[in-house]
Amino acid sequence: QVQLVESGGGLVQTGGSLRISCAASGRLDPTAYVAWFRQAPGKEREFVATIRWSGGRTDYADSVKGRFTISRDNAKNTVYLQMNSLEPEDTAVYYCGASAFYDGVYSIRTRELYDYWGQGIQVTVSA
Repeated sequence: QVQLVESGGGLVQTGGSLRISCAASGRLDPTAYVAWFRQAPGKEREFVATIRWSGGRTDYADSVKGRFTISRDNAKNTVYLQMNSLEPEDTAVYYCGASAFYDGVYSIRTRELYDYWGQGIQVTVSA
């Protein structure tokens, strides 16, 4: 069983930066992916970024590519999302998700791949 805890959210002005963290307790399979999704009020939860737990393969939504960077620290069992050039449209609750493993059945961008979820953390970007 894996538990995920997000931290580091808050309020930031347009153009500012913020780094949020996802700490995992329990062992992650080397093939697992850890992702960030976000959900704005009245909208569906959407993919933001993901990283393979071993090997570091990453993928980003087009809306954040070039502005956000996902990284991991295996020693700390933590995944980070560095968010730069933030826009009001980035305002959402950000969720960390982890897959139990990866066998290629689901896209790494789809919610169905991810078995474990954190409680979510609010990120608000003021205009």
